[in-house]
Amino acid sequence: MNILFIGDISGKIGRKTVKRILPKLKKAEKIDLVIANVENCAHGFGVTEKTLLELQKAGIDFMTTGDHALKREKQFFVYDKYPIIRPANYSQEAPGEGYKIIKAKDKNIVVINLIGRVFMKMDYDCPFHKINEILANLALQKIDIFAIIVDIHAECSSEKVSLNHYIDGKVSAVLGTHTHIMTADSEVTRKGTAYITDVGMTGFRDGSLGLEFKGIIKSYLTQIKETHVIPEKGRTIFNSVLIEIDDKSKKVKTIKPITKYTKI
Repeated sequence: MNILFIGDISGKIGRKTVKRILPKLKKAEKIDLVIANVENCAHGFGVTEKTLLELQKAGIDFMTTGDHALKREKQFFVYDKYPIIRPANYSQEAPGEGYKIIKAKDKNIVVINLIGRVFMKMDYDCPFHKINEILANLALQKIDIFAIIVDIHAECSSEKVSLNHYIDGKVSAVLGTHTHIMTADSEVTRKGTAYITDVGMTGFRDGSLGLEFKGIIKSYLTQIKETHVIPEKGRTIFNSVLIEIDDKSKKVKTIKPITKYTKI
């Protein structure tokens, strides 16, 4: 089975990039399941029903989020209606679910979303304790699970690396998101887990993490926060990783970073 995970899709320009690149990529790489982090897809700030439908139409099967997951209160209903989850270590009172079991090629795939705590603004529950809880619950369900994919949405690289060591061999993949820069450390560990500290982003290429760089630089110079602007045109980048899992043994064979460029 070939599973593609797309890094943080940022704004309209990121959605357009997905629509342009993903269909051909799915055919070329014979992709069976497409997962994407979409917490920035609605103009860089959360999700909406319209943007989720647009991404589904482009070929994305399932979606994860992060610290912007619940920034649009009027759109909370999407977590009950669409194939999308929010971080599992949010409060139990938060809308949505933190993991789901989905089907691909008639196999059960578990997708888990976690959020880090180091350098993050909110007081989230511990992702290490939460993943223990989830894996224990899955074991009790006695379901034939083919693969477990974890999106750890975190600022601090050491927190992501530590989580990977903590659950190494217990899940199929630990994929970092949030920092919008693809790291060069993708590997299949000796215990068989595919890992990368950050998948990167999909959006405006010639700025700062998908944003127009002029306002960002002005903020650094003046120490006054400027409005963040996501351009709607320009050169774009599409960051993703392709994970190949053996259909019979359920073992991860490879993790391959895939980066594409285009202009919108």
